Amino acid sequence: MTDKSALRDAATLIVLRDPDGPRPAVLMGQRGAGAAFMPSKYVFPGGAVDPEDARVPVAAPLPGPCAARLAARPVTALAPDPATLAASAIRELWEETGLRLGRPGQGRDDGLGPSWTRFLATGALPDPSALRFVFRAITPVGRPRRFDARFFLADARAILGDPDDFGAAEDELSHLHWVPLAEARALDLPFITEVVLAEIEARLPALAAPREVPFVINDDTSRIEML
Repeated sequence: MTDKSALRDAATLIVLRDPDGPRPAVLMGQRGAGAAFMPSKYVFPGGAVDPEDARVPVAAPLPGPCAARLAARPVTALAPDPATLAASAIRELWEETGLRLGRPGQGRDDGLGPSWTRFLATGALPDPSALRFVFRAITPVGRPRRFDARFFLADARAILGDPDDFGAAEDELSHLHWVPLAEARALDLPFITEVVLAEIEARLPALAAPREVPFVINDDTSRIEML
C-alpha cells in the first residue's frame, strides 16, 4: 500500500493558449472541497507518477536540455527518469481534462492500465517533445500529501482535437476552463501556483525552456536553488 504522507514524485502540466496573443490563457480546474491535498484550490492538471508511465509508447522524445535538467538532483529513493515524468504530465492532463497532448499514431497497449488504454484507443500517441520543463517544487513538511513536483509548459496548439472539449475528463477537477493570465491570480490559488504563474507571465511570449529552472525546496529549511 502506498504511503500517501511520504514524498512522492509528481508532474504538472501548464497548457497555455495564445501565448503570443493579446490575452494568453492557462488551463485550470478546481479541486474538490473534501480533497486531502489543496482542497477547493484552483490548480493546473497534475499528480503523482504511475508505474505505467515508464512503459507507454511515445511519438517523440522529450527535448534534450529538458531531460538533462529533469535528471538533476534526484530526491526520492526511486526517482523516475525524465521520460517517465514527461509521460506522467501528459497522462494527468488526459485524466483531469480529457485533452490529449499528442500526435496521431498507433501504440501497443501491453497492459498499461485504464488511463493509457483509453488514450491509445483514441488513435493518438503522447508527445513529450511538446513539453518544456520550467519549474520544480517540493511540498512543505507537515502537509498530508507531499510531492516532488515537476512543472511542464506546453502550447495549446499541441493538443489533438478541440481544446474546449472536456467531455472525456474524469471527476477530479471541476470548473475546468481557460483562464486569462491577467485574471488567474484572482482565483483561490496555492502559493506555489501563484509563483509559477508569475514566472511564466514574465517570460511570455517565449515558451522555450529556460536556461535555469527554479527549484523550491522545503525540508529542514525553505529555499530556492537553480537547476
